Amino acid sequence: MAKFVSIEEAVALIPDGASIMFGGFMGCGNAHKFVDALSKSGKKDLTMICNDASMPGGPMGEDYYGVAKLVHNKQIKKLVATHVGLNPEVATQSMTDKTLEVVLIPQGSMAEMIRAGGAGLGGVLTPTGVGTIVEENPYCLGKQTINGKDYLLMAPILADFAVIAGYKIDKAGNVWYKGDTSNFNIVMATAGATVIAEAEQVVEIGDITPEDVRTSGVFVDYVVEGGLY
Repeated sequence: MAKFVSIEEAVALIPDGASIMFGGFMGCGNAHKFVDALSKSGKKDLTMICNDASMPGGPMGEDYYGVAKLVHNKQIKKLVATHVGLNPEVATQSMTDKTLEVVLIPQGSMAEMIRAGGAGLGGVLTPTGVGTIVEENPYCLGKQTINGKDYLLMAPILADFAVIAGYKIDKAGNVWYKGDTSNFNIVMATAGATVIAEAEQVVEIGDITPEDVRTSGVFVDYVVEGGLY
């Protein structure tokens, strides 16, 4: 059963240099309270695995939305993502300052690579990226031809931590996501050695009907209460 801890206690679990998956898509589905606390913690040299680097300016007037805070503070040493164009600080740090390593992976491939990591598979065969610079990606393990068609073998992705966010999480750690916030959270919850889930609402066991559980509590190690966003 998931252990309930404070956000400060959860942040303290993460050492410098850790690899962390963050659920979310342009900040939607980020664990906002946890990310904010991590941004103030002084943790450094992190590898961030996330769909994107979010963006400066959030819907509630934030200066930096979600994981963009971590990029702004230069706490990220390596970013593994699918697109970064809406956060100009990524370009500045990676291309001008040379302080940030960026690895770009096609979005569908990255989702499947994380799923493969969580499922214990050896990789993903995909035609996406054949004949392009994706073949030079460090996660590309080579090319295979099957029934006359070329595929890239992409490595599974795992991380030391996965930080996910749920709208409702019960006291057994079962998670229900609201709307599109499920995005990368679901697959990432299977692929982190330690999974920290931020709840907008903590509810009693049974308040989430079984068919509405999107991430089973068996995957969740720690729950923090973030409150309504």
